[in-house]
Amino acid sequence: MSGGHPIRSRGPGLSVGAMIIAGVVLVAFGAVGAWLQRDARGRSEEPRTEFTAHNPPAGLPTALTTGQHLNWSPCTSPPTARTGYDCATMKAPLDYRKPDGRTIDVALIRRKATGPNAQRIGSLVLNFGGPGVSGVSELPDLLDQYKPLLDRYDLVSFDPRGVGATIPVRCGKTADDTGYDGARACAKHSAALLPYVGTSHTARDLDLMRYLLGDERLHYFGVSYGTTLGAVYAHLYPSHVGRLVLEAPVDPTKDLDEKQVSQVKAVQAAFYRFAAHCAARIRPCPTGAGPKEAAQRMTRLADRLEKKPAPADGGNTLDADDLAYAVSDYLDLGTDGWSSLAKALTALIDHNDGGPLSDGADDMGAADRAATPPDNSRAAQTAITCADSSLRPDFDRLDRDEARLKAASPVFGAAWSNGVYLCYDWPFHGERVTPQVNADGAAPVLVVGGTGDPTTPYPGARNMARALGDGVGVLLTAEEEGHGTYPQNRCVTKAVDQYLRTGRTPAMGTVCRGTMS
Repeated sequence: MSGGHPIRSRGPGLSVGAMIIAGVVLVAFGAVGAWLQRDARGRSEEPRTEFTAHNPPAGLPTALTTGQHLNWSPCTSPPTARTGYDCATMKAPLDYRKPDGRTIDVALIRRKATGPNAQRIGSLVLNFGGPGVSGVSELPDLLDQYKPLLDRYDLVSFDPRGVGATIPVRCGKTADDTGYDGARACAKHSAALLPYVGTSHTARDLDLMRYLLGDERLHYFGVSYGTTLGAVYAHLYPSHVGRLVLEAPVDPTKDLDEKQVSQVKAVQAAFYRFAAHCAARIRPCPTGAGPKEAAQRMTRLADRLEKKPAPADGGNTLDADDLAYAVSDYLDLGTDGWSSLAKALTALIDHNDGGPLSDGADDMGAADRAATPPDNSRAAQTAITCADSSLRPDFDRLDRDEARLKAASPVFGAAWSNGVYLCYDWPFHGERVTPQVNADGAAPVLVVGGTGDPTTPYPGARNMARALGDGVGVLLTAEEEGHGTYPQNRCVTKAVDQYLRTGRTPAMGTVCRGTMS
């Protein structure tokens, strides 16, 4: 934890007699008036205390540690960050095995703490998921969710390696194209970067960031993929762990294929819960009398869209895969998205209008799927995933995995099955089958899982807490629908905020009641 004492501006008072004498001489009066104005400003605006850390990352040249300072200045982009935010770039090694070699620029954004200096804890670094999501773009959009923490923390986010303004990988048809045109395009345009965009490299960037922000320990809030990043950091730097929140955790014990199967089963189960609610509470219900009929209707709808996609706004269309992903985005919102999902499906089924479904998913989708074009999020997501995962299945296994996903979910399996091909022809080896996250000796890490999460299934939260190690992972369970529960669930919010403010975790086994209670 960083600390510091506030610096207060104080000056001598002026007696009434002195002020009368000064008023006799106009020049002296003007000088005294200006002095008084400066003194009043000093009293009303407390100078900010900057924290200093004394434990730089080991093995790095001094030019990157004690010789480097973050030069914060008003952000010029994105437009939402032009008021109230500061931006900076951090120099980091491209390859930490060659720390004296080529460096990269890591893009950072900050919203300064609003509370008194004496109460400030330090910086809280945020990662909103992905992989492939720009923290520089997302912090202004998601600030309201974390605003209550500004009394104690500077809120800081960044573009991870391969994303946005931090060595962005390019996988489009040309070197300037931010889209995704396959593994060969990635190799053609970004071959020099692809080996260095994995999570373990970004975790090392986090430790350098921690030091330059002035914190002896890292305070961090990671959501979805951000939990993998935070857990890998805890494994690499257990003695530097401060207050870490890992919400909606990705299961660290499952390989890439196993994660896809568990996820498609979870989103199918969430859809069935929506369908049961729709049948009981919504009139008319586009999915029919219950889960069984809902699956049949969705299968027929997907077949229809496969043959002829429905028109959507802006000259776009919505096909069968788009249907699955859009419905999944609504389910990520929990029960808040159910009414809108029913209306959007009604428009599509009854009027062949794909606009409400696709537009609503874009507007309200979860943070780790959201991105504002033009960006390279799809390319970055693929590059980071394949840098992390060492799975390179042959065609026989691909066929088996594809069949397994389709069998696991009649509604979402076909769309999810495309993911089995993600890394099969990737031009570089991945790092591991599953990430290393054991963090023996670290301070307690708060792991928050929702029992109805359709994107990162709840068993992954249990597995994350166990994998961090005894006395390290502390599981907080929320009986909630949707992907992520902070700050929607009051009980979760209270527990998380208390932990971030005081370092006290909730008792082991704490369960927060919610929409599934």
